[in-house]
Amino acid sequence: MTDQDLKYCFEKYGSPIYVFDTQELKSRVRDIAGIWGDKVKLCYSIKANPFLMKDMLEVVDKLEVCSPGELEICKNLNVQGEHIIFSGVNKTKEDIDAAVDLDCYVYTIESLKHAALLQEAAKSRNINIDVYIRLTSGSQFGLSKEDLFYILDNLSSYSNLNIMGLHYFVGTQRKKLSQQVDELHMLHDLYEEISSKYCIKLERLEYGPGLPVPYFEGEDFSDTLKPAKELAETLQWVTTWCDLTVEMGRFYTSSCGYYITKIVDIKSNKDNNYMLVDGGMNHVTYLGQIMGMKVPQIRHLKNVKETFAGDERSLTSGDYVLCGSLCTTADILVRQLHLEDASVGDILAFGNIGAYSVTEGIYMFLSRLMPKIVLFDGNDQSGEPVTRLVRDNVKSSDLNTMIN
Repeated sequence: MTDQDLKYCFEKYGSPIYVFDTQELKSRVRDIAGIWGDKVKLCYSIKANPFLMKDMLEVVDKLEVCSPGELEICKNLNVQGEHIIFSGVNKTKEDIDAAVDLDCYVYTIESLKHAALLQEAAKSRNINIDVYIRLTSGSQFGLSKEDLFYILDNLSSYSNLNIMGLHYFVGTQRKKLSQQVDELHMLHDLYEEISSKYCIKLERLEYGPGLPVPYFEGEDFSDTLKPAKELAETLQWVTTWCDLTVEMGRFYTSSCGYYITKIVDIKSNKDNNYMLVDGGMNHVTYLGQIMGMKVPQIRHLKNVKETFAGDERSLTSGDYVLCGSLCTTADILVRQLHLEDASVGDILAFGNIGAYSVTEGIYMFLSRLMPKIVLFDGNDQSGEPVTRLVRDNVKSSDLNTMIN
């Protein structure tokens, strides 16, 4: 998005707001698909940003849904079950019943309890359903190899479950790609062991590589698709022994998002110059936490339509502690941000915020308004931006008010 596009969104919708560039998003996903080839299927984990899921369905094969709430979002948006991989821990009987009633594409087994509940749901409907067994990487997610083999040893107890393959995911922002290569070779050996021991050929694999993206000044933005290119050969090898689906969220979406906030005050207290914005740490998170010691990519956009009517001694150029509007000393977005010719009313647009901030922010804190969410669909033939308001401001004060 150009500076003019961002200003247009600010002038039309106000601030603070999130803006997600759907054209950039779909172009990036198509580039990833081109790098990996037609045999590698793509899955979008909607926890990264549920407001992008309908646009993502134009460029990916499946959506990964990890909670009953996310399943409800899919139902509300008329997403067909054939596009849904129903995953996540703590699947209750009610959750599984809702997913099976929607006829999801596949269901993941995270525990022996899940296996029993899925079997019960399928048997009660006199149907068979496809499942993946999630193999743990050593965390609270998935089953141990021993529990995996227990299920395979007792297949008669799971006669309504078609065990199609495994699901494997370790974590995100994983920069040592040798780890992913080792994991995929480990999974190949496990598939071979299962084939030899049980005479079962697992047909599919859902794999989350957790590829890294750059966020902060000083990181390498020269080729943000480089990790996909480096892993391509190994992924293409995997397609020779199973049907591979790669699940990601952050790597698809981070670069398409902007958070727009307005400078509301500038002052100097003792040895620090402070700049306050109308947003705050409740809206902006990178890597699941406030990163005040790092500097995100931020565009400073002059806003000549709003003049500063305050203290003329306020600073206009220099290094600032960038703070939000919350009544806590923790509300620091950047410890040291250098800006030239900054004025109250100017706009700051945080880049690379397409993943997680919209769902990870501490939105209930201090009962501030939750930001509007806007999708930017490019420009029309006259050059005018095309936008969609997909969520208006939400009053968190309503959510923080007790029932009488």
